[in-house]
Amino acid sequence: MNLQYPTRTNTFPGLYEYEPEPTPKAIAMAASVTRGLHLLRSYSHYRLSPSLSVRPAPAQFLGLRRGGTELRFLSTSLPRKSGKSVQARRRESDDRGEEDGMENSSNGSIVVARDKIGDTSGGGEGRVVVSELHKEATEAYMAYAMSVLLGRALPDVRDGLKPVHRRILFAMHELGLSSRKPHKKCARVVGEVLGKFHPHGDTAVYDSLVRMAQDFSLRCPLIRGHGNFGSIDSDPPAAMRYTECRLEALTEAMLLADLEQDTVDFVPNFDNSQKEPSLLPARIPNLLLNGASGIAVGMATNIPPHNLGELVDAVSVLIHNPEATLQELLEYMPGPDFPTGGIIMGNMGILEAYRTGRGRIIVRGKTEIEVLDSKTKRTAIIIKEIPYQTNKAYLVEKIAELVEDKTLEGISDIRDESDRTGMRIVIEVKRGSDPSIVLNNLFRLTVLQSSFSCNMVGILNGQPKQMGLKELLQAFLDFRCSVVERRARFKLSQAQDRNHIVEGIIAGLDNLDGVIDTIRKASSNSIAAAELITEFNLSEKQAEAILDISLRRLTLLERNKFVDEGKSLREQISRLQELLSSKRRILQLIEEEAVDIKNKFSTRRRSTLEDTDSGQLEDIDVIPNEEMLLAISEKGYVKRMKPDTFSLQNRGTIGKSVGKLRVNDAMSDFLVCHAHDHVLYFSDKGTVYSARAYKIPECTRAAAGIPLVQILSLSDGERITSIIPVSEFSGDQYLLMLTVKGYIKKVSLSYFSSIRSTGIIAIQLVPDDELKWVRCCSSDDLVAMASLNGMVALTSCDKIRALGRNTRGSIAMRLKGNDQVASMDIIPAGLRKEWEDVSESYLNNSGKGLRGPWLLFVSESGYGKRVPLSRFRMSALNRTGLIGYKFADEDRLAAVFVVGFSSGEDGESDEQVVLVSQSGTVNRIKVRDISIQSRYARGVILMRLEHAGKIQSASLISGAEVESEEGEEAKATVAAE
Repeated sequence: MNLQYPTRTNTFPGLYEYEPEPTPKAIAMAASVTRGLHLLRSYSHYRLSPSLSVRPAPAQFLGLRRGGTELRFLSTSLPRKSGKSVQARRRESDDRGEEDGMENSSNGSIVVARDKIGDTSGGGEGRVVVSELHKEATEAYMAYAMSVLLGRALPDVRDGLKPVHRRILFAMHELGLSSRKPHKKCARVVGEVLGKFHPHGDTAVYDSLVRMAQDFSLRCPLIRGHGNFGSIDSDPPAAMRYTECRLEALTEAMLLADLEQDTVDFVPNFDNSQKEPSLLPARIPNLLLNGASGIAVGMATNIPPHNLGELVDAVSVLIHNPEATLQELLEYMPGPDFPTGGIIMGNMGILEAYRTGRGRIIVRGKTEIEVLDSKTKRTAIIIKEIPYQTNKAYLVEKIAELVEDKTLEGISDIRDESDRTGMRIVIEVKRGSDPSIVLNNLFRLTVLQSSFSCNMVGILNGQPKQMGLKELLQAFLDFRCSVVERRARFKLSQAQDRNHIVEGIIAGLDNLDGVIDTIRKASSNSIAAAELITEFNLSEKQAEAILDISLRRLTLLERNKFVDEGKSLREQISRLQELLSSKRRILQLIEEEAVDIKNKFSTRRRSTLEDTDSGQLEDIDVIPNEEMLLAISEKGYVKRMKPDTFSLQNRGTIGKSVGKLRVNDAMSDFLVCHAHDHVLYFSDKGTVYSARAYKIPECTRAAAGIPLVQILSLSDGERITSIIPVSEFSGDQYLLMLTVKGYIKKVSLSYFSSIRSTGIIAIQLVPDDELKWVRCCSSDDLVAMASLNGMVALTSCDKIRALGRNTRGSIAMRLKGNDQVASMDIIPAGLRKEWEDVSESYLNNSGKGLRGPWLLFVSESGYGKRVPLSRFRMSALNRTGLIGYKFADEDRLAAVFVVGFSSGEDGESDEQVVLVSQSGTVNRIKVRDISIQSRYARGVILMRLEHAGKIQSASLISGAEVESEEGEEAKATVAAE
């Protein structure tokens, strides 16, 4: 392969002035070149063949030769050296064999040739070294990467600044733009930085200056801006010729104080014409105060800002106790403090970030729910703070897009009312929508809740390093100790030099006549100085100081001033020497200076911390906790419907169909619950499963529903026989279970708070027995049990011993013949005392004059009645009970309820009962329309079943739920009108 290489000579000045950043495509192309490809560099001496000549590289060598497979490589690692061009030409045919052999052995090497250093003979000699391409590329790329890391992208741990920020602040300090001076044009500062310290684009410098003046970007801005410096809506700042700036007082006190006292090293600038500080002598860990963000080559940094007062407190804790744990530091600095405020959700991300240097913090905007109109009850969500680094205008635009796409529902209007006094985004909520649900949807779908990924990487000792909170604070303290020590040594040196001169002046004033006589006799200044040094044993500096004294300072008063100054200097020298000899005093001084800055510039915390497990939103957070109806069939089909699906009807009507049912299927249960409830599904085999109510898809009345096996892990042949909605697993609540064969058991509700997906055992069953009824109760409640033949037994729940899950229980009722348990209901403790008070007085009364509570009986043939609860007496378990319903032939009991929990002004019940037939027909009637009769009466017709079979299930709706539904219907009617 015959390749020519352009040498780096003065023939092309500026050709390699800017080295482009390697792209992934270029790296991949270089990696695909054969492993044997070599690059020749000039480290060893080789003599070029006389037949090979190298000429100055023409312009076409900057690209690839068209139509060929040969490559051109430009070397960026060769230093620029002036010299005579080397001529190269192809070898003659007599050397072709040797050339072919070299090509075969090197697998296509590349020869790089240039003049031998110092060679001016033009003999064509050069130095060539063979180097593998991947090694050369690795070294060059690593050098480039380290240059980006150390010189541009990552801040220094000690002063928390990147080079461009440090140079801007130093340039403003040199220009005298202190906090007490007038503002000056930003263009003046940018030009000063570019011309003296930072030879890059003016846009990069101005953008960095602008960010240091934005109070929504830095927790404590370092520059005071005057003019348009951008906004939180990402509006660009005005051009630098229009804006003005000066230093903040905090910047002078925290970063620039003591800069002239040899506290840090000064290094030459880019053209070696001036000196610039390699660091600023920070008194506060600015890296944690204002945070930092940057993207380098192969790594990045993202450090959150913190509160000044809390940061100083954490530094003080570490000074007093170097072995302090992270938990002790968190007591004084609990977390980041963002400039834009917001709410930090949980502390797990903070702990991980402070411990390892990497973590994820969830931040929410701060919102309020405000009533706009008390008459119409219109509400609005007011956004007052947004997460850090969030574009407010983009947030409003995104919300509007989601509302337009119908992804976000429940919002009628959105407007931005922000002004100079603060942020205010108004989101009006539609009537009937829950503001909390809308707000949760905003958190989930927009940047109103976002995460801040902490990656605490900084430059320490010339190397990038990821550090935790304690390591960052310790690195700052080590740096601050060196600054204080250097400052003390500088002051000590100055004090000693001045004290030396003052001592000489005092010695001269004590011998004033001799000094004057010696000076008068001397013929020149140098002779006078030499005579003073010899005669009065002075140093050269002391003699020069005496010669510089004016006559007016030879008075006695001036002498006393020099004596006092000497005394003060000796005290200062003693204090400085004591300071340098004690590490404890150095740390004490560091703390005093930091506390002084805290007292002057500290502000209250803006971000609030909320102690939650996680800020992540679940489905339950965005689903309204609305009332719903659940219907389940015997074959295990379930569906969720809205409560207004079935309207109120009169007693004795046919009812409305609950929907289509599968062949040979019938309704099993029908209940009312809320969307957020835990629904406990009890099977006939004594196993319990759990799922949230909203997990069941909402269907129309005519839909058949979905199989429960899609929600629960049911085994073959297993049927769900009872469903219990639970809103809270309280410790004083129990589940009362009753089987078909009459076994009853009481289990604490807390045992079912955590149920695995495959279910857990709820009760042990005897052979051929089934778990049929489960109710929620407390120890003070009563339980009413009824059999198919109408026998009723009342028992106190506190007489039923609480057992574990994996037990069988006790016999509830003594059943005669083929009789079986038919139903069970709970009498609350509030009605128990009332029942005990009226049981004797109403024992012989009957008719509608009797007030509640009552037992509501529903037969399979659609008949029902109410019987006063006072007609029954309480008995122990394993008793036959009293007759409660006398049935006709082939009729049996379907359900029994205790009614009368809530009553109207006339004393009648406000409850409603929902009846479901085997064919799926539903009828919803008022309990007050059902007549009150004796225990032996047959009852009245509740639902006509000529073509609908038998009553399959019944469900009771309380008076409070009825009022809630009626109120919602009334609101909907008013809104429609």
